[in-house]
Amino acid sequence: MKKLFLPLLACLCLAPVVVPAQDWPSKPIRLIVPFPAGGPTDMVGREAANILREEFKQTVIVENRPGGNGTLGHAVLAKSPADGYTLGLLVITVAIAPHLGNAPFDTFKDFAPISNMVSMTPIVIANNQAPFSTLAELTRYAKANPDKLAYGTPGVGTVPHLAAELFQLQSGTKLNHVPYKGATQQIQDLIGGSTLLDFQSSLVVAMPQFKAERIKALAVLSDTRAAQLPNVPTAKESGYPELVVAPWFGLGAPAGTPAEIVHKVQAAIYKGLNTHDVQDRFAAIGASVHPNKSPAEFSAYIKSEHERWGKVIKAANVKAE
Repeated sequence: MKKLFLPLLACLCLAPVVVPAQDWPSKPIRLIVPFPAGGPTDMVGREAANILREEFKQTVIVENRPGGNGTLGHAVLAKSPADGYTLGLLVITVAIAPHLGNAPFDTFKDFAPISNMVSMTPIVIANNQAPFSTLAELTRYAKANPDKLAYGTPGVGTVPHLAAELFQLQSGTKLNHVPYKGATQQIQDLIGGSTLLDFQSSLVVAMPQFKAERIKALAVLSDTRAAQLPNVPTAKESGYPELVVAPWFGLGAPAGTPAEIVHKVQAAIYKGLNTHDVQDRFAAIGASVHPNKSPAEFSAYIKSEHERWGKVIKAANVKAE
């Protein structure tokens, strides 16, 4: 009996401690947001936290971990325990950063995607005195002044920068990129005329200046027109059917998180995002709600985005700073 008991005891000691998924969550959940507090990404994270609190009747603590255009926060999530008590936003950065060589994580091995949540509405704006008011006029002007038209973005490898590169590839133009570290200075330089053109990942930044008639809008890069700017055409309508850009924000967990927990969270997010109050709050900042029906669907979407932006980065020869 002793000979049988000792090997069994050794196996039990080496076995991992598993917390039954049906008992989850029995303590506070940490939700990592890979950008600073106060911005659009933070709002998405706090809405996710509110949905999870309401559904699971448990404390959800939002932890902002900015840095590296989102790569630092994603790295923290990737290295966290896979017990369901650390969740985080997965944003479009996870599809882009690996192509720039600055991703401290493996997009397809380090995460358990849960669900997409929302996408923002990118917009192309211009100085009021710029000699163009449409994408067609912009194209003609840029071709007549190759490499002289300066445009601003939040930085190299950001969604607005890649959107601008995609526009140049499709229009056959060459623009002069001016990267910024903050939207405030970026917009002020556009108003002042230091730059004549600007690409923004969300119209929420541009709306106050547009309403004050300090800038003009050339096009939105979403699939359909923005409700806030019904008179501004999409790039598709303007002759660029492939210039559709959706900076997206979803929810994920560390790889290895129990599938039952992942599906519980996905169901809660899907339910919460389909309420009118949540949709109205996102609409107010120019965001569209896009929850996935399954974690597998979100995983497939991340893969397709990874492939799409990889082609743009290679074609435009974009290099990390």
